[in-house]
Amino acid sequence: MSDIETAYAEVLAELFGRADFEARRPRLPEAFRLEPIRSLLERLGDPHRRYAVVHIAGTKGKGSTAAMVEAILRAAGYRTGLYTSPHLHTMRERIRIDGEPIPPATVVHLFERLRPEIAADPALTVFDILTAMGFLAFAEAGVEIAVVEVGLGGRLDSTNVVSPAVCLITALSMDHMEILGPTLTHIAFEKAGIIKPGIPVGTAPQAEEAMAVLRRVAAERGAPLLTLDGWRYGPREISPAGQWGEIHPPEGSGWSVRLPLLGRHQWENAALAVLAALQLRAQGWSLPDAAIPEGLARVRWPGRFEVLREEPPVVLDGAHNDASAARLAETLMEVFPGRRWGLVFGVSADKDVAAILRPLRPLVGEVWLTRSRHPRAADPAALVAAAAAFGLPARVRATVATAVEEALASGGPVLVTGSLFVVAEAREAWAARGGMPMPEVDPLPLRVGGR
Repeated sequence: MSDIETAYAEVLAELFGRADFEARRPRLPEAFRLEPIRSLLERLGDPHRRYAVVHIAGTKGKGSTAAMVEAILRAAGYRTGLYTSPHLHTMRERIRIDGEPIPPATVVHLFERLRPEIAADPALTVFDILTAMGFLAFAEAGVEIAVVEVGLGGRLDSTNVVSPAVCLITALSMDHMEILGPTLTHIAFEKAGIIKPGIPVGTAPQAEEAMAVLRRVAAERGAPLLTLDGWRYGPREISPAGQWGEIHPPEGSGWSVRLPLLGRHQWENAALAVLAALQLRAQGWSLPDAAIPEGLARVRWPGRFEVLREEPPVVLDGAHNDASAARLAETLMEVFPGRRWGLVFGVSADKDVAAILRPLRPLVGEVWLTRSRHPRAADPAALVAAAAAFGLPARVRATVATAVEEALASGGPVLVTGSLFVVAEAREAWAARGGMPMPEVDPLPLRVGGR
């Protein structure tokens, strides 16, 4: 390895080594605090205040929506930052400048810049440090506007130190209940924590239980709550290569749009991204009409209904809860009607396996249960009973690569889902077979944070 590659590997080992300690800490709301990252950023000169921010929370679609907003802003000519989590192959994907992950040398530089501050405050979490690295990278690169995705929840998430120009809340559903609370009301309250006094907040359509919370919090903080009521959006044509359709706000002529991302739910995310762009335009940002279809057409968000091969189809999707699995099932039926799928499945240990399998069951024939290299991955042997309850006899395979290879050898359609970590390893296995260029993969197997 080169000197930079060695230094980068050492940074990852030191940074993610902290996760061993964090895994023993209670994963409760009380364990999350904003004071450590606020103090860290203050000592760094508040880099997160040197550019505008679009802040995005939600259960489903927040990463896709963030990617769409960033792509529109980049098409409009702005120097952009994009902060998301988790990553698929390398932590550098979490911090993007003008659409590109930061290089290893930048990671080393940022970590060395933060090292004395990290040593001075043992309360800082891995996600605090990654967030500070992202904010500092954007400031040093002269980013004009950053799109920042919440990691978990919102109210106590490390990203909730920004002063955004616009907030967005994507579709809310039940997930991470052990941290965010047992009901949709609890979850909506945590997500609504990103709403700031007087700052416009756009929301996707929500269940009334969740919308009631968003209305109340927005009213308490004097934040205009903007919905997609009166908007018209959706596809005219859907194929494995993408979607073509329209997005029309209540006023104005709207746009004909090509979306590379598949699934009807992506039109809701795209409309929300356009809503954010129009709010920025109202605040004085120069956003030509052409930037909207141009940006949306260039969006790439791997691992979310990603079609690796059209025939026989190979599809990857990080559906990790019941709502995501239901949308996955709907999209499979629309894009590839009448298919019976070989399912490669693995999840994190805290997931409701039955809830994810239930909507997929009518589409699935054979099942391969496996696990990613992530330390929170569920033992596939423990998933056998859940699959059997749906009448799905399953094979257990120790690695994702083995499971994928066997599923492909069956000759039929293959679906890989349950966890983004499983999807990432499936992408790597597909690349190793020559299906695409090998993605850059971090030298450590550990992937911290996310689903």
